[in-house]
Amino acid sequence: MIRFARLFVLIALLLAGPAFAADPIIEQQQPVIDRLVRDVDALAARLDKEKGDDIKLVDIRNQLEEKGKALLNAAVAFRPRRDEINARLDQLGNPPKEGEPAEAEAVTAERAALKAVKAEINTLLGRAEDETLRVNRLLEQISELRRQLFANQLSKRYDLNFALLGEGASEFRAEMAELWRIVGSWWNFVLKFKLRASLLAGFFALAAAAVLVIGGRRVVGEAMRPDPVNLEPTYLSRLSVAFASTLLPSAAVATFLGASYFFFDYFNVLRGDIGELMVTSFNVIATIVFIERLARSALSVHLPAWRLIPVENGPARALYWLVLATALTAGADFILSRVNSVLGSPLTLTIAKSFVLTIAVGLMVIAISRLKPFHDEAGRPRRWPNWAQALLLAVGVVTVLSALLGYIGFARFMARQIVVTGALVATMSIGFLTASAVSEEGAFAHTLLGRRAKSRFGAEDTTLDQLGLVAGIAINLFMVLAGGPLILLQWGFQWGDIRAFALKILTGVQVGSVTISLLGILTGVAVFALALFLTRWFQRWLDGQVLARGKVDAGVRNSIRLAVGYAGTAVAGLIGVSAAGIDLSNLALVAGALSLGIGFGLQNIVSNFVSGLILLAERPFKVGDWIVAGTIQGTVKRISVRATEIETFQRQTIILPNSDLINQAVGNWTHKNKLGRIDVPIGVAYGSDAVKVQELMLAAARAEPRAAKSPEPVVFFTGFGASSLDFELRVFLTDITDQIAALNGIRLRILEAFRANGVKIPFPQSEVHYPAASRTRRRSSRPARQRNRRRGETRRQQNPGPAAEKPTLTHEKTCCRSFSWRSGRLSYIGGDKGTERFRCVHRGRWKHRSSR
Repeated sequence: MIRFARLFVLIALLLAGPAFAADPIIEQQQPVIDRLVRDVDALAARLDKEKGDDIKLVDIRNQLEEKGKALLNAAVAFRPRRDEINARLDQLGNPPKEGEPAEAEAVTAERAALKAVKAEINTLLGRAEDETLRVNRLLEQISELRRQLFANQLSKRYDLNFALLGEGASEFRAEMAELWRIVGSWWNFVLKFKLRASLLAGFFALAAAAVLVIGGRRVVGEAMRPDPVNLEPTYLSRLSVAFASTLLPSAAVATFLGASYFFFDYFNVLRGDIGELMVTSFNVIATIVFIERLARSALSVHLPAWRLIPVENGPARALYWLVLATALTAGADFILSRVNSVLGSPLTLTIAKSFVLTIAVGLMVIAISRLKPFHDEAGRPRRWPNWAQALLLAVGVVTVLSALLGYIGFARFMARQIVVTGALVATMSIGFLTASAVSEEGAFAHTLLGRRAKSRFGAEDTTLDQLGLVAGIAINLFMVLAGGPLILLQWGFQWGDIRAFALKILTGVQVGSVTISLLGILTGVAVFALALFLTRWFQRWLDGQVLARGKVDAGVRNSIRLAVGYAGTAVAGLIGVSAAGIDLSNLALVAGALSLGIGFGLQNIVSNFVSGLILLAERPFKVGDWIVAGTIQGTVKRISVRATEIETFQRQTIILPNSDLINQAVGNWTHKNKLGRIDVPIGVAYGSDAVKVQELMLAAARAEPRAAKSPEPVVFFTGFGASSLDFELRVFLTDITDQIAALNGIRLRILEAFRANGVKIPFPQSEVHYPAASRTRRRSSRPARQRNRRRGETRRQQNPGPAAEKPTLTHEKTCCRSFSWRSGRLSYIGGDKGTERFRCVHRGRWKHRSSR
């Protein structure tokens, strides 16, 4: 038995030993780490050789950052295997101490193999961590070298010897001759050997620019150029014209030049020195065209009404030419510097050239600051605002003084910022102003795109305002994304810096223990939008193709559609959050706090939300049902998770919270079906034939086409009223929503039948009797003065004469003219001392007493 156990252990060790010795993760990651270490060594050696080139330093830095990320990924790859080994070692436990029973040999061998693999993994992890620290030190060294290069470029001072200007002029002529010779030899080579390729490259470049111009003109149309007939254009129109007429031609020229260089290089037309000169020249040409278009659009020399800056005509022309001359001078300095670098010109020539051109740029900026472009109320010329004049004057003076003091690098830097950065800032300002103007209420409707959207798609004003807001946001983003990197390039940054910064922003910014990834957020938003679009499409397909063809009730269709919509939105949200890389477990604490806040502050909203879900699940009513909730009754038009939309019969829309529909009694006329009963109460005169009345009412009900055959209509003799025999007709309708029309038809038939058969419908009557004795007591109980005042007694003094005659009927009519003569009675009382008195009694009441 012992021999068999030893044999089993030996076989297990033979099988497990190679597996532990050659762990797959070690075989996979060890070559990767070795290669990364060699790459870092090569980059460190390259850094020692290229310390003075900023562009190459940026390239080395980007490669080192990639190697650092790769080393980190290689180290992370060992983590699952190391955790697995640690877990297994914990299961095996510690080896037995001295004096304790011995463990199985297989356990001892497995523990030893696991520890060996763990030790090798730790060794590789140590190498990866050491190389990562080395990469970080090299990155810090590169940052310090770049800061020193930039500072040296701006702060280096050259000793100027003005006596050597003549020598510099002769060297400049020699340099131009050499440049002419180089370009001429290349041109002869192209004509002899690369003419077809050059023509093809030029054709492709021209086609690319033409596509951009034609497409741009179709998009912007009339915004490309100002209308000379319009003498009072709006501010938005002026901004749009300036923006479009600057960007589109500049983009077309840049496209043509960039495509030309690409195809020349693709067809092997260029050589090294010519390629460098062509790149520099093309960049300068594109920049000058851009600045010229910007100045022409903003100043509008020939059309003052379209001018963005309210300057006078003369100063506008002067400002235009000064800006263009400044751009040409700075561009010439840039091109000549590249020529000096390619041809290896002496330093004195480079300094002399930059000295002259930077001073010229500074003087032109000073000239711009001395212009008087405005006028005051009296019409006298007025200078720039104090802050603008001070800024221009300071920039120009600093540029000139820097060149005179020998700081040529700083002077060139200032000249370049004046031209390029100034043009970029001006363009971005126009873009921001355009975005602000487009976003104003009602502004987008007057633009070309707004008019097209209104004519082609029938967009409403509200939709156009929303599109204007979106257009404003898009313009602002374009200005920031396009202008920001270009400005950074002018201030010492390289494309590698910008690309690395953008990549860092997109891939993840560490804030404490939270990583914010713009790319992840955008991906999550895009995935959510796609999932939401698919949900809406599935809703429409399910409702229009499946449920509609299945003749499903409209309310059921609405409930299913809403349920699918809510479920799809929830799933889309979860997918979007997962795609954004947000760990939902990190939101547990926030969710707990939110639930507490919801429990207190959002109680009503949550109550309505839960009530809406209950309504959708239990379906006590559905869309199209006729419901009665308290004093509100009407047709259900829409059921959402917060409220229910009810349309009354007066076409009034009432938004009723769902919690009210859950917590109170709700009547539903069409819950299971549309069968319903209507009641028609009616009374007939006493003496009518009750049986005949019932037959007439039943006949009227059966003649109604909306009445149901089963249950049949019935008539009940409900009782004896004060002035009528009361009956009630009960009729079931197949569609209770038609009860108004059914009631109207039945009542008309009943009325017609009663008239034809002599059945009368009485109206309420009442008789009031006043006993004479009680009336006399009431009169005698009041004082005489009060009785006289209530009767309206008046006296009229007359001359003594014969006694007055008894009033005639005419007098009686005159007295009771305010009463119906048939219902009143006039009694003569008598008279004394020339005064006649009489009284009017109307329906047993004392009315008034009056003289004749």
